[in-house]
Amino acid sequence: MNVKGMNILVTGGASGMGRAFVLSLAKDGANVAFCDVNEAGIAETQAAALAFGTKVVGFKANVADEADVVALVKNAADALGGLQGLINNAGIFRDGLLVKMDKETGAVVKFPLSKWSEVIAVDLTGPFLLTREFAAQVIERKAGPAVVINISSIARHGNRGQGNYSAAKAGLVADTKLWSLELAAYGIRTGAIAPGFIDTPILAGMKPEAFEAMVKPVPLRRVGTPGEIYAGVRFIIECDYFTGRCIDIDGGLNL
Repeated sequence: MNVKGMNILVTGGASGMGRAFVLSLAKDGANVAFCDVNEAGIAETQAAALAFGTKVVGFKANVADEADVVALVKNAADALGGLQGLINNAGIFRDGLLVKMDKETGAVVKFPLSKWSEVIAVDLTGPFLLTREFAAQVIERKAGPAVVINISSIARHGNRGQGNYSAAKAGLVADTKLWSLELAAYGIRTGAIAPGFIDTPILAGMKPEAFEAMVKPVPLRRVGTPGEIYAGVRFIIECDYFTGRCIDIDGGLNL
């Protein structure tokens, strides 16, 4: 597949890596639909994409809401004339230890179910809903060949304080393999990328000492860039013999 001329849907496209994916795809000649919950960010991303001359359209949608996802995929497909690519990028963090003892009172504090459920809903159920609806429209419109790319994380190996996030990102890699088996008959490939620490607005607010401690274990001694993750995205799109696998782009870091 060639990025140029493709119609691709990106979730979480108003900031961070998602925004970089939208703009890079548009620059490379793809038509892009994207979603986010941040209306101001949607408008900013659309405005930034005008310079590239391809069609870029943003939608407000919550990927954890089934009705929103059904409407999003239909509207995106209608706006672009079908979809051949999906990048499941949207994700959230709600970090905390499973249990911990309060230093002042000695009470045991339990990680709340609500924070577990929020992350699973966005980071795992969201990609399930998006991939289901995307695959259905590819089959119905005979729009293949097509490709789904899931943005996982190095945290899928298990990262302290991220039980919910690690579970979601590990599940996403498992589903990437599973969906490759189920969807191959329809000309739909799947792939996943597991980024390490990437230079996004989330890192910008870190204290210098915390940032240095985070980077120290990385063999390359730096964080990655959204552009380096996009290089992996483009590889998966354009390598027609790639499916069902996860690419680690993490500077060599092991958790």
